[in-house]
Amino acid sequence: MKFNTKVIHGGQHHEPVTGAVMPPVFQTSTYAQASPGKPVGDYEYSRAANPTRQALEDALASIENGARGLAFASGLAATDCLLRLFKAGDEIIAMDDLYGGTYRLFTRLYKDSGLKFHFVDMNDLDAFQALINENTKLVWVETPTNPLMKLADIAAIAEITKKHNILFAVDNTFATPYLQKPLDLGADIVMHSATKYLGGHSDVIAGALVIKDKALGDELHFKQFATGGTLGPMDSYLVLRGIKTLHLRVQRHCENGHKVAEFLSNHPAVDQVFYPGLPDHPFHAIAKKQMRDFGGMVSFTFKSGKGEDAITFLEKVKVFTLAESLGGVESLANHPALMTHASIPEDVRKAGGISDDLVRLSVGVEDIDDLLADLEQAFR
Repeated sequence: MKFNTKVIHGGQHHEPVTGAVMPPVFQTSTYAQASPGKPVGDYEYSRAANPTRQALEDALASIENGARGLAFASGLAATDCLLRLFKAGDEIIAMDDLYGGTYRLFTRLYKDSGLKFHFVDMNDLDAFQALINENTKLVWVETPTNPLMKLADIAAIAEITKKHNILFAVDNTFATPYLQKPLDLGADIVMHSATKYLGGHSDVIAGALVIKDKALGDELHFKQFATGGTLGPMDSYLVLRGIKTLHLRVQRHCENGHKVAEFLSNHPAVDQVFYPGLPDHPFHAIAKKQMRDFGGMVSFTFKSGKGEDAITFLEKVKVFTLAESLGGVESLANHPALMTHASIPEDVRKAGGISDDLVRLSVGVEDIDDLLADLEQAFR
């Protein structure tokens, strides 16, 4: 199947009892057994498996070309499950520009676990390889990154991780499988905050792992079952519904995102624009190599360099909504330093380029003329 067909039919089947085209919401915690230890069907308890969640997980595996998909209560729950593969003394190398919640999970929740985290510019492959040792068990990459739209060459990193027998995970939330296929490029695991583009309507919190190797997928499923961070049936239904229009929505996000980035690049109040679709973006060549298009996420700074200018701008937007999150059909505007990345220490945040005048836009699917007019009036 081509991708546009996969999002609708990939891994999916009509419901066998009624023939329902969409899987029903199986709002049940448990299932009848014919005899102790002998369930009537394939399900025993919904923490282990639920038919609605199974339909979503099959769809996730299909669109990412993986062997197994797992649906979680949030993206951070998915990341936490992956970290449970490792023990004290193991080391993890991560990209130096990460979603604030991921950084918080790595540096605060796991700080006393015995795991050691290294943060590095993944485009400096020499610096990256210098960190690898016999204790290195995982490489974690976000591409494009949140909020600075840095990219990493997935195929080049995969070549190194395979040589050293290290697991390689990619946070594919910003790109989505419509734009980028990390497993096809050599990664072992893909993570999504399915709250974002996969759900696509700002009405659900969800996460996902898609695993290339079935045995590793089964191991992660056991950890998910044992710790309980599973996605409920109604939320599973909402994400599955969102996936069926993913290709349509993301294409419009890309079209609008590019026009917003061009508008900002030519605006006298704007200093830097972070969007990989712009030819002068430092990672434009990588984006062209490994992505179908450039996405709907755009960040920018002000020529004044003043945080108060960013706050004034954000208080004036009308079509864009000032809110955290991204990837929904509606356009959102965010101040990373005070919102999504506030959990990162100020010195680390500023050293990484997240300045007080940085604004992040999640460009939605509204009419582009209305979006550009809203941005123009917010600058006044």
